[in-house]
Amino acid sequence: MIRPLLVAALLALPAAADAHFQEIIPSTDIVAAGGDHSVRLDLAFTHPMERGPAMDMARPQRFGAVVDGKTHDLLATLTPRTQNGKTAFEARWQFRAPGDGIFFVEPAPYWEAAEGKWIIHYAKVGVDFAAGTGWDKLVGLPVEIEPLTRPYGLWTGNAFRGIVRKGGKPVAFAKIEVEWRNDGSLKAPADPFVTQVIKADRNGVFAYALPRAGWWGFAALVEADKPRPGPDGKPAPVELGGLMWVKAVDMK
Repeated sequence: MIRPLLVAALLALPAAADAHFQEIIPSTDIVAAGGDHSVRLDLAFTHPMERGPAMDMARPQRFGAVVDGKTHDLLATLTPRTQNGKTAFEARWQFRAPGDGIFFVEPAPYWEAAEGKWIIHYAKVGVDFAAGTGWDKLVGLPVEIEPLTRPYGLWTGNAFRGIVRKGGKPVAFAKIEVEWRNDGSLKAPADPFVTQVIKADRNGVFAYALPRAGWWGFAALVEADKPRPGPDGKPAPVELGGLMWVKAVDMK
């Protein structure tokens, strides 16, 4: 028989599936040669597999794109929007010439009261426009996933591989959380199915086979070297995340 106090203690624990993901989702990962050559990007801080709840996003510290080796500051292009009643952002980018674009965001630090820590998730996504090159370039984020698999043109079932880097150096045995951006067609049978958890090897390399079509987020999590003051002024830990989004498509 489970005692009531034990039940209360278990219910008070944070859910294992409560993984936070910084989304940066383009309207397409491959821009067609015809048309206006533009892409829309939606930014939100949420729980993608559970379709929420979303958290309020403050205006990001940085938002930009690396195209043809050049970094473009796109912070001024961000427009606030709402998602599940919370603040999120959107932007548009017009490709002027063929070339892959690596879009990235450095959000403002988010205070997670339930865990007593700050969260800063540096997220990025690759978009191809008639190039097929430049997809493996690093943005230079404090924590970042270097793709070893081209991050677009992926079939369902393909394995996505990458290297977790912190300060440019591989992170041995880094923890990576993986979630599918649920379109409402799937309900996880249990919490462990919501957030998949894998570890990199001693060289920081990881691999994951994409079992379903749609957007997949990979969040490599490390602790910052230094704490920062919490709302009470006392030092609090900082969770740094290097996130990358990739899309899988069914082979039909």
